[in-house]
Amino acid sequence: MLEIIWYTIPMFIKITKAKTSQYVQLVRSYREDGRVKHEVILNLGKLEQIENNPSFQRLAKRLAEISKVQQSAEIKDCSEADIVNWGYLIYQRIWKEYNLDKLLAHLTRNRKVQFSLNDASFLMVVQHLLQPRSKLATYTHQGHFVNLPKVTLNQLYRSLDLLCEYKEQLEEALFQANRNLFNMQIDMVFYDVTTFSFESVRADSLRDFGFSKNGKFKEVQVVMGLMVDCEGRPIGYELFPGNTFDGKTLDRALTALKERFDIRRVIIVADRGINSKVNLKKIVDQGYSYIFASRLKKMSEGVQKEIFSGGYEEIEFPEGSGEKIRYKVIDYVNRVKDENGKIYKLPERLIITYSDKRAKKDREDRNRLLEKARSLLEDKSKIRAGNKRGGKKYLKEITSGEVDWALDEEAILRDEKFDGYYGIQTNEKDLRPLEVVSAYHTLWKIEESFRIMKSTLEVQPIFHWTEKRIKGHFVACFLAFLLERTLELKLKRAGEHSSCEQIREALNSMNFSKVDIDDKTYLIKTRGTELSKKILRLLHIKPLPNVMSSDEFAKGV
Repeated sequence: MLEIIWYTIPMFIKITKAKTSQYVQLVRSYREDGRVKHEVILNLGKLEQIENNPSFQRLAKRLAEISKVQQSAEIKDCSEADIVNWGYLIYQRIWKEYNLDKLLAHLTRNRKVQFSLNDASFLMVVQHLLQPRSKLATYTHQGHFVNLPKVTLNQLYRSLDLLCEYKEQLEEALFQANRNLFNMQIDMVFYDVTTFSFESVRADSLRDFGFSKNGKFKEVQVVMGLMVDCEGRPIGYELFPGNTFDGKTLDRALTALKERFDIRRVIIVADRGINSKVNLKKIVDQGYSYIFASRLKKMSEGVQKEIFSGGYEEIEFPEGSGEKIRYKVIDYVNRVKDENGKIYKLPERLIITYSDKRAKKDREDRNRLLEKARSLLEDKSKIRAGNKRGGKKYLKEITSGEVDWALDEEAILRDEKFDGYYGIQTNEKDLRPLEVVSAYHTLWKIEESFRIMKSTLEVQPIFHWTEKRIKGHFVACFLAFLLERTLELKLKRAGEHSSCEQIREALNSMNFSKVDIDDKTYLIKTRGTELSKKILRLLHIKPLPNVMSSDEFAKGV
């Protein structure tokens, strides 16, 4: 009977006061003749003897365990909170879509590698994506990403060596994965070159001084040639010594397209820095087509006469923009002489465009250079130290007696004549003229790619000094760029146009406050942005509970 009474009748703890002391009693409540009455079941003793008494605490805890009560801890027992990120799960999902975890494990299966190349590589990649840091800072701050496996600093550095070795296998596997995941159609490849600098003046076989596209002429650099598809997804890249001229980089890109990626038909789209007669011949020899910016000012007198002879058609371009351009097509034969003196003929179409908007920009650009030229004339001692770029472009040397300098009025008038005109040359016969112009204008995607790599992913400054680790660093950055661009395109296809900066902000808002309560770690979810919620829905990731233990999080992911 006693056992039945204990769990079938309502009971409560009552504190009563007698003179100067308070007593704790276990009281049962019952109804008799329609009235509620209380009966003391057990006197537990004075309140002051019960407070902080370990025996009573153990008893209470055991009763709570037996009754399966949902315990709540007092706030005063809670540790200080650490902010940790779980937004990395988004990129981890895409990482696994590309099977990078399996690929990296497969590549190292026959190597005596005593750590997970996948864990170390993903940590470096997600660090570039969310909070770019050096490898040392990545190691010391890795706890910011909740539940990621711990890696040592040596493992991070060793991973760079391995990534360098596996660059080509990774590029080829990811290219095929892109074809399968996105039904990627490769018929147009955009190619361009940029430079990445080091905070150093020590040159070697890879790092060297050269023309810096970032204006850092006093630092050594490397040159990168990058290939992307028409949606801005990276296909592959090549690194060259820092003193390599842009036009000398195309050979390896063409070889990669044909031999490694097995792309049989493609149109190479590139800026005028890559446009040399030798490069055009190499592209044709591979069976490819090209769309290049043309150097109109270096065209023959006959072609230039045709440029200014009229016969232009006016259209709206881009369609729906309200902006007008005029264009005409000139059939043109490009003659190329090889190293043996043999001449080859490349039939081309030269598509000339003119717009008032471009004419205004050309005038403004020239006026800025003229201001620099006039400043140089005020202090002629600086002229000899300068190169032929910038303001010196419009200066000419006068050699009657002492050497002197003056504005080159003929050069100014010659350039002024071309204000608003732009030329694009192609050997592609299956595209209409405006399709060619549109394809060339899409070249901004590769310029945007370089901007993302330099500013958002912070590829530079580079703190590695051996060639192998420098190259491994670029592989990690390439993987980061691929994940970022993939997420961006997934959002775009779902009707959400978000920049890489907005995506980073959204994923960095997906945080927990991590606290310890009674030797147990709890994660309290902070409020994310609206974009973060859209990304979760897009990737079919269930929203996490507002409060969960670290063990529950580990099981859930």
